[in-house]
Amino acid sequence: MASRTVHLAVYDTLADWETGHATAWLARAGFTVRTVGIYAGKPVTTLAGIRIVPDLALDALHPEDSALLILPGAEKYDEGDELAPFTAAARAFLAAGVPVAAICGATAGLAREGLLDDRAHTSAAPFYLAATGYAGGGRYVEADAVTDGDLVTAGPTEPVAFAREIFARLGAWEGKRDAWYRLFHHSDPAAFAELNE
Repeated sequence: MASRTVHLAVYDTLADWETGHATAWLARAGFTVRTVGIYAGKPVTTLAGIRIVPDLALDALHPEDSALLILPGAEKYDEGDELAPFTAAARAFLAAGVPVAAICGATAGLAREGLLDDRAHTSAAPFYLAATGYAGGGRYVEADAVTDGDLVTAGPTEPVAFAREIFARLGAWEGKRDAWYRLFHHSDPAAFAELNE
């Protein structure tokens, strides 16, 4: 993998809690995390009211410059097509063999884009994605997070499982992923020592 830069999509109504584990621990593993918005420098506001100023404009993002595109959930995915440029970018990434990770509402965006029709995936619930009219219902998996080739998906309550799948896909935290997951998903105190040895 040439690039060690991970791109995090940011937009209004972004669900703050869904990508924090992934981005923080990827940064600790030596990846650079850059934010991507429709416009560089134009602030967006998360569901928590936190303002983020994107580092990069979406039209300047190229798959060959990235190790991964992360699409967090957002209410805007259920309110129209405003975020469709991000799912179009996901299509370009997947076509180029660069991984994409989508959680919560972003999975609905991918469903509308047709990117879940032929890939195993998960989301908040089967009926949530079915409401998009997509053709991939038979590939839905009842799991915390699912990886199918270059695509990672998860529902809104599984940011830890989402992060674990991302780490595995990027080869981050080799030998430590199990301890990391046991610490953050199961609150296993023994895993803290393993993670920090």
